[in-house]
Amino acid sequence: MKTLAQEYDCLLVDLDGTVFRGHQPTDGAVESLDAVNSRTLFVTNNASRSADEVAEHLRELGFTATGDDVVTSAQSAAHLLAGQLPAGSKVLIVGTDALANEVAAAGLCPVHNYDDDPVAVVQGLSKTVAWPELAEAALAIQAGAVWVAANIDPTLPTERGLLPGNGSLVAALRTATGAQPQVAGKPGPQLMKDAVGRGDFRNPLVVGDRLDTDIEGANAAGLPSLMVLTGVNSARDAVYAEPVHRPTYIGHDLRSLHRDGATLAVGSQPGWHVEIQDRTVTVSATGEDDRADDDGLAMVRAVASAVWDADFDEPDFDIEGADDQAREGLRRWSLMRAD
Repeated sequence: MKTLAQEYDCLLVDLDGTVFRGHQPTDGAVESLDAVNSRTLFVTNNASRSADEVAEHLRELGFTATGDDVVTSAQSAAHLLAGQLPAGSKVLIVGTDALANEVAAAGLCPVHNYDDDPVAVVQGLSKTVAWPELAEAALAIQAGAVWVAANIDPTLPTERGLLPGNGSLVAALRTATGAQPQVAGKPGPQLMKDAVGRGDFRNPLVVGDRLDTDIEGANAAGLPSLMVLTGVNSARDAVYAEPVHRPTYIGHDLRSLHRDGATLAVGSQPGWHVEIQDRTVTVSATGEDDRADDDGLAMVRAVASAVWDADFDEPDFDIEGADDQAREGLRRWSLMRAD
């Protein structure tokens, strides 16, 4: 038996909602990552902090990390711009000093006003961005500046709940200008490609909590993925996911890295039978002793597999249990018809 951590030579691990929520590590995260022998790279859509600052925050929470272990969307945004613009080009910054520093490190010139004649705008999360900064960016974008968003996450998971993310501010500029940004971070493939480019990795695994960023980004880059349930998306979301949002594996949290990958993979499961007739998905317990189902997610993996294979054109199908055990499991994961 090989665990996921043993099967893959590099883990591309999301931060917010996967490794921590605000200032609290997710359950088992510190111990699980400490026990990983594969190279672990922390890949974050958050562009508000430098790689060194992110690593420092991780160390404060008990993780082992250096700046070289962190790949940020600010870095990818700067690389994306540098590939399109002559050296020294002026780029209007909507974001933190960390974002501006990455732009400068890429050989470009950070500015903050439309009157400085920027040829590009780069936008990343900042908790102090207000109307004046958005106004300068709107003017530049309307004048034809290249617009790159570090990410378009609508929300940011914290210990207090979901707060507005960079995508919410990107939406304001999109509405004001009618333009669409290039996206450096997840779900685009650029951030994943930059991370994989940090070494000679043959078999990387993406680990994250969001289907529309982490998992879609993995699929865009052609990489397998583990969805954990410690952040934004739920097991129900996975079952109903569109093809671009479907993970390879589903687990509760980062402790899943030390489980047999075969038991975590979305697919048929020994303890469950799933039958589909018309638009009704019927789940029944087989009575088989499925000792691998110690996390209770085997049903979810089985149902997800059957639903995905059915390729429904609309998510208006019904899921029902054929017996008490099946109904109990479906209720646990909010998969019953009444849900």
